[in-house]
Amino acid sequence: MEVFKQKFIEEATEQINDLEQALLQLDQNKEDLETIESIFRVMHSLKGGSAMFGFEKIDRFTHILENIYESIRSGEAKVTSDILDLTFQAVDHLRKLLDETPESEKLLEKENNKFIERIQKALDDKAVPEHTSLQDEKTEGKVKTYFVRFVPDEDIMHNGTNPLYLLEDLANLGNILIVPNVDNIPSFEKINPEKTYTSWNIFLSTNAGINAIVDVFIFVDDEARIETHKISDYNLLELEAVRNILKETLHKKPEIKPADIQELIIDLESVYHDKEVEDIQPDTRKKVEHSISSIRVGADKLDNLINWVSELVTIQAQLSLYSRENNNPGLAPIVEEIEKISRRLRDDVFSIRLIPIANMVTRFQRLVRELSNELGKEVLFETKGTETELDKNMIEMLIDPIMHIIRNSLDHGIEINAAGRTAAGKKPKGTITLNSYYSGTNVYIQIIDDGRGLDPQAIKQKAVEKGLIEEDAELTEKEAYDLIFSSGFSTAKEVTNVSGRGVGMDVVKRKIAELRGEVEMTSEKGKGTTVTIKLPLTLSIIDGLLVRIEKTKFVIPLSAVHKIYEFTHTEIEEAINNLFLADEKRVPFIYLRKVFNIEGAPPEIERIVNVEYQDTFMGLTVDEIIGEYQAVLKPLGQMYKGIDIISGATILGDGTVALVLDPNRVIFEFANNENLKV
Repeated sequence: MEVFKQKFIEEATEQINDLEQALLQLDQNKEDLETIESIFRVMHSLKGGSAMFGFEKIDRFTHILENIYESIRSGEAKVTSDILDLTFQAVDHLRKLLDETPESEKLLEKENNKFIERIQKALDDKAVPEHTSLQDEKTEGKVKTYFVRFVPDEDIMHNGTNPLYLLEDLANLGNILIVPNVDNIPSFEKINPEKTYTSWNIFLSTNAGINAIVDVFIFVDDEARIETHKISDYNLLELEAVRNILKETLHKKPEIKPADIQELIIDLESVYHDKEVEDIQPDTRKKVEHSISSIRVGADKLDNLINWVSELVTIQAQLSLYSRENNNPGLAPIVEEIEKISRRLRDDVFSIRLIPIANMVTRFQRLVRELSNELGKEVLFETKGTETELDKNMIEMLIDPIMHIIRNSLDHGIEINAAGRTAAGKKPKGTITLNSYYSGTNVYIQIIDDGRGLDPQAIKQKAVEKGLIEEDAELTEKEAYDLIFSSGFSTAKEVTNVSGRGVGMDVVKRKIAELRGEVEMTSEKGKGTTVTIKLPLTLSIIDGLLVRIEKTKFVIPLSAVHKIYEFTHTEIEEAINNLFLADEKRVPFIYLRKVFNIEGAPPEIERIVNVEYQDTFMGLTVDEIIGEYQAVLKPLGQMYKGIDIISGATILGDGTVALVLDPNRVIFEFANNENLKV
């Protein structure tokens, strides 16, 4: 039972995410009937599943919540900002209910009851018109089924109206099932033959559309209560068995609510889904029955699979080393084939862990919607390239940093004055764009706003006040923007719930660095700001260049390597300002032997690995280039946690350990430490 319960939690989490996405779509178009239907279906599915697996609070909560959207889909109520706000809060509450523990049970029970009261109040406050319908519905000639409740006034016949003629007009529109409600007929002695005591519940399957049904009652609007609801996109009256079920239901419950009918209809419609499959040709039906496009796999199983593939890559490296050392002609081709297979297996397994960036977009849309309302700004959130894929773990670690960047764009970037934006040649409504794309072996994520932009002089002045730089310091525009990532830095004039405490952008940079990524900021005053995050595709295995300094081996990510040069130790030692000549250009280099304080005499010939750094290049000196190597990254222990220039370690084929360098951090440390130069 526990296994099935966990499966429900996983499926419910996906459904809640779908619900949140649908609400954001509905926020953009409050008349979108298709989105309203999808919201109702999600709530109905959550209600059924939660009741089955013992989530009583979710069952009660979703039951009353779906009543609001039943009223909306039936035309009895309209989508308002208040209803959307309430439903967004309900989404967050549903997530809490899924994570219920014995310790949080009582608190959640109180919250649940309060929410139910709020939803009930929203239901009670809405005005229900006497005649409800979905106007201007597109039927496109398809037969659909409607429920009509016709409750005439007792004196309707005084004006010459015969209700039976109206029922006959309805019957002419299509296939009909009429069930009278005679509960209000008095005893024979009290009957007045001029009065009408009967009302009718009607199911009508027609392709004429809902407006044709409304037209039947157009002249008796003020003499009767008429409700019209579309309940199915199928001809429910086509099958005798379904007709009998509907007829029996109306006999037993003449005052049945449309919401209760809808619950019954959802179950009955499965008959028509099955019928559609049966209508397919036998060979095609077989394909439908047996074709499974995807399966659900637990994240822990994927983690185990990746760990085993990582071990396989390490063993394969040992086998390759053994083959080279023993020079066995028969073993070499086998080793080469195993190396190809392990590489393909590695790539395929890691691609399984890749998920689209679109999976984290919904919460950013929520953030922009709610924060823009709080700040009194009109802001449009746009996305580009959300099909770009990243490792699942990386996406989870990116959510908080990106949310903070978006909060900054909303608070500091987008102007509150729409007239001022218009005067500056911008649209009155601000725009924040999330753009992502591949470049080589990296993924770039950009958060772009069209706000007021950054003022380098104002940033410098604030940094001087904070004691981060000297007043006479000369900074480039990029160096000024980098100050924003300093701890305690903030340009906010006052502390608010959104920003101003100087906490955030330094944490953003640290979080990105933990992912072996980089973050930089560009801006144009009055035009807007762009924050660019550069990330590797995966964290666990990298293609690297294996090098040696004395007896210590290092791995440099191959994606960063541009070219390799040879120089004598004398040429390196006598280099002016740590510059070497690379293809007729002067390029700075870092003497790694000194960086790592490695003792011993350097060789006569040393190599400089030219690595790409932002928009330029930088050289790293090593004793020897061993060759390409697939490095399985292993984390360093707590003792080495503070060493940023080493991003991890890997076990080589001979069992020794090589340190994996982070070239960007090495260069950053070099630029800020004069003692590391030759």
